[in-house]
Amino acid sequence: MTTVSATRAKQKFAELLDTAQREPVRIQRHERDVAVLVSAEEYERLREHRWAEFNRLADLAAEQAKARGLTEEHLQQILAER
Repeated sequence: MTTVSATRAKQKFAELLDTAQREPVRIQRHERDVAVLVSAEEYERLREHRWAEFNRLADLAAEQAKARGLTEEHLQQILAER
């Protein structure tokens, strides 16, 4: 992964956009990571992966709740009390 300072990122933004099409670009300010520039394609892939993982965990939680006897009616009661 290419790493550049925020100052250099500002000066060479067009170049970094091209680089980000091939690999993520880490941007640092005062030697601390502040951002990562990725291609739109990579961003969408990461976003889809995050939702897929969320759905997997939600399904797992639902399975565990069902295995422990939680019914839709009981869940509605719990939610209504809050």
